Amino acid sequence: MIKDNFPFLRFPRELPRELNVPVRVLGYGEIHGAYTPEATSEQAARCIDCGNPYCSWGCPLHNHIPRWLELAREGRVEDAAALMHETNPLPEICGRICPQDRLCEQACTLETGFGAVTIGAIERTITDEAFKRGWRPKLDDVEPSGKRVAVVGAGPAGLAAADVLARSGIAVDVFDRYEEIGGLLTFGIPPFKLDKEIVRTRRGVLEGMGVKFHLNTEIGRDVDFATMVKGYDAVFIGTGAYRFVDGKLPGQDLPGVHAALPFLIANMRKLLGTATEADVLPDLLGKSVVVLGGGDTSMDCVRTSVRHDAESVSCVYRRDEENMPGSRREVKYSRDEGVEFIFQRQPLEILGSDKVTGVRVAETRLVDTGNGRPRAEVVPGTEQVLDADVVILAFGFTPEPPQWAIANDIEFENSGKIVLGGDGRLPLQTTNPKVFAGGDMWRGADLVVRAVLDGREAAKAIKQMFASAAVEAVA
Repeated sequence: MIKDNFPFLRFPRELPRELNVPVRVLGYGEIHGAYTPEATSEQAARCIDCGNPYCSWGCPLHNHIPRWLELAREGRVEDAAALMHETNPLPEICGRICPQDRLCEQACTLETGFGAVTIGAIERTITDEAFKRGWRPKLDDVEPSGKRVAVVGAGPAGLAAADVLARSGIAVDVFDRYEEIGGLLTFGIPPFKLDKEIVRTRRGVLEGMGVKFHLNTEIGRDVDFATMVKGYDAVFIGTGAYRFVDGKLPGQDLPGVHAALPFLIANMRKLLGTATEADVLPDLLGKSVVVLGGGDTSMDCVRTSVRHDAESVSCVYRRDEENMPGSRREVKYSRDEGVEFIFQRQPLEILGSDKVTGVRVAETRLVDTGNGRPRAEVVPGTEQVLDADVVILAFGFTPEPPQWAIANDIEFENSGKIVLGGDGRLPLQTTNPKVFAGGDMWRGADLVVRAVLDGREAAKAIKQMFASAAVEAVA
């Protein structure tokens, strides 16, 4: 019968319950709950196992999605979680913050006509439940290799590398300048997208695997990098991209203008109770806030501003909505929470004398460049002023080469990105043969899932280097 053979006809696509807007903007809790076991099974059953797993190919990690959806349908939570971890060291995090609407779910066969399988929501529900039940990666049969690897940066790339290395019996020490692990997972992404208890749980999982964390530790200040390279068998660097793109707008030094990342970090440290004098958070109560930029960081800024009781919050972007780099899902959530989007406006100047009073913008038209993304071109005679009490600059981020890396024979491009691979080197190996790297410091500001991919693949390359050295030693 049709009902038995085509569950996607019986069970429409449904996400877990979403908190009503008036409630959720009062705090920082995640806006979606978890599925019930019955709902998990029903939503997983919608997968038609189409033979060519487009969802897996749409995922940068090539996760075994149809296979673990089948396990989820059967209620085999621990088995599904174990299979997820075979390709993804951080499934509970990717399930929350990956733009599935542009990756796996966009590629789902059911996306057109029936609604994609809710892959991300099932992923986070399964991993959360598995951890609650006490599931942990099994390392009973793992023998210590005698090798030691240092990981610089406890962000997604570093955590992914640590996971893969620990599963191979390699001792891992992770160093990070922040007081908590996670990097921007903790300090850049607001809790309404990623509850920080999720990151703390992951820390406990990794520590249970033998990974050691050295926090509040800055390379070049507290630890000499040359000594680190000499003392470990390999080093992985995943320090991210923290240097904000400077729009060079006249007036951007006025009081009331804030860079996105310091704003988000200050807010997060206030919530964690670890704020310092340097973490200055502007008073947004009753203010008109204008955020410049159209990526996910912009969405984090506008939604955070709403929770600080701003009178109005606007997002200004020079292209149209279709060409926004941010998640469509985050745009929807922002709109639901009262954010106004002003598309095809180019910021020209921030106005004011002793404080911000507005932003001068001009309309843009989109010009086809032939490379798939149109260029925004200012339309003469269309200037206008947007009133603003506070302006937040969110034009993106680029890597900044650490001096301690440059001093140890590690090359960087003029753009600040680290040079990896090529010239007979292993994947993700730097010009210093003992040092590997990945994530945003190589790609530029990018998705968390691609940083996880880099950490995973760099760890594999490190293992390959150890194996090759062992063969040579025997020969």
